[in-house]
Amino acid sequence: MKLNEIRDNAGAHYRAKRVGRGIGSGKGKTSGRGGKGQTARTGVALNGFEGGQTPLHRRLPKRGFNNKIFQKDFKVINLGRLQQAIDAGKLAAEGGLDAAKLVTAGILRRPGDGIRLLAKGAFSAPITIEVAGASEAAVKAVEAAVAAVEAAGGKVVVLGRPAAAEPESGPEQPKRRARREAKPEAPPPA
Repeated sequence: MKLNEIRDNAGAHYRAKRVGRGIGSGKGKTSGRGGKGQTARTGVALNGFEGGQTPLHRRLPKRGFNNKIFQKDFKVINLGRLQQAIDAGKLAAEGGLDAAKLVTAGILRRPGDGIRLLAKGAFSAPITIEVAGASEAAVKAVEAAVAAVEAAGGKVVVLGRPAAAEPESGPEQPKRRARREAKPEAPPPA
């Protein structure tokens, strides 16, 4: 190959359309924009406009609602990723693991509203993990690994989930009764 043989890939470069260069060019006078009117002008973007007919986005019914203002921003981490970080020495196996330690170790960029644990990968390190939630598969994977992890001296703690407490053995509270207004008795018919 020589320098004078170098070419762009086919279709990589499109010749600029030369408009307004006379009748013979096929793109003279109105430059392919037709005659007059709103869309003959530059800067017109009528996306979704259907000529005055009710547009599709207004014909369709509204459904549901947007609840994102209350949505929590959980950061996701997989069990396998945790194990990799421990094996690489980024995380210490002793002590508890929480969002702050994962951020300082460079595994997460920011803690968000908590960590959500997912099940991808194998996990066997003896550590205490504090998370805001876990997928069902992750819980099963951790429970499967918990026997080995707890035997090695670790445990998994899920924040925000109260431990199963036994009911207090105190005096029983009386059941609430619905209030009934006393109706005056009607006199017997004469």
